[in-house]
Amino acid sequence: MQDAKKRYLREVYISRINRVIDHIEANLSGELTLNELAEVASFSSFHFHRIFRAIVGETLYDFIQRIRIEKAASKLLTNPHRSITEISLECGFSSSAAFSRSFRETFKMSPTQWRQKYYSKNRIMDSKEGQTDSNIGQDFDLSLHYNVDTNKQIWRITMNKERLETKVEVKELPEMTVAYVRHIGRYQGDSELFGRLFQKLATWAGPRGLLNAESKFLSVYYDDPDITEDSKLRVDVCVTVPADTAIDGEIGKETIAGGKYAVGHFEITPDRYGEAWNAIYAGWLPQSGYQPVDGPNYELYYADPKQHPEGKHTFDICIPVKPL
Repeated sequence: MQDAKKRYLREVYISRINRVIDHIEANLSGELTLNELAEVASFSSFHFHRIFRAIVGETLYDFIQRIRIEKAASKLLTNPHRSITEISLECGFSSSAAFSRSFRETFKMSPTQWRQKYYSKNRIMDSKEGQTDSNIGQDFDLSLHYNVDTNKQIWRITMNKERLETKVEVKELPEMTVAYVRHIGRYQGDSELFGRLFQKLATWAGPRGLLNAESKFLSVYYDDPDITEDSKLRVDVCVTVPADTAIDGEIGKETIAGGKYAVGHFEITPDRYGEAWNAIYAGWLPQSGYQPVDGPNYELYYADPKQHPEGKHTFDICIPVKPL
């Protein structure tokens, strides 16, 4: 009984800190004061900073600064025509000069050098290793088709080396309210991790009558794994719920914005998720006429892989976009 109480109390703390992380993510361009964030967490400002560090593993200031820098670094790559000043202000820096100082401290180069090194001549580089990840012109075949029945354009991508084939469609997706379990740390290639997280979520949602034929399961990603350290990557495993659903314990609730998304459909073995994301970001995006906008990317799942005759995963990669 005592262990169960301790576990519940820890889950309450995690839930409150997750609310703060959600608030930071949604208000990155704002001031984000200690008092404001302590109020979001329902802790006193005197104790909040220490609690945040104990749970997240970073001080509040370091966390906010890192998220801002990493978000800006990603924007520099995916928005090559936008000015450094625009991006720095969007990510909460008071000036481009302050941003440049912080950026150089983190990446040992200026924002301009970062952009020139990692996004030039349609070549996407692996920022952790400094090695070429893909040459768009050689690794991907991209063709545009028109679907008369749906009155929409559909891109078809073939990754030459591995013969990964998919189609990408830009369409309007609805707003969704989801309940989530958050994981901070390495997740790439760990399918068992996702199984455990979804099991935890289903164990919470099932007895509350929240699972039905209309339920959608998805994973929401907040960080670029080529920029953020593995130990600090954030992912939420989610299930759609009614907007007025009450949450408790470690379970959080968030709204995923509706709007225009690039949607790539995949049916692959679990070891090819990285290739699937690369097909969208390196194969489709640079030639599409679209650019990413603020908001998390997510995977939307269609079936239990255990029910697939070949054990394949069927899902969509959804990225919020706007015209370039």
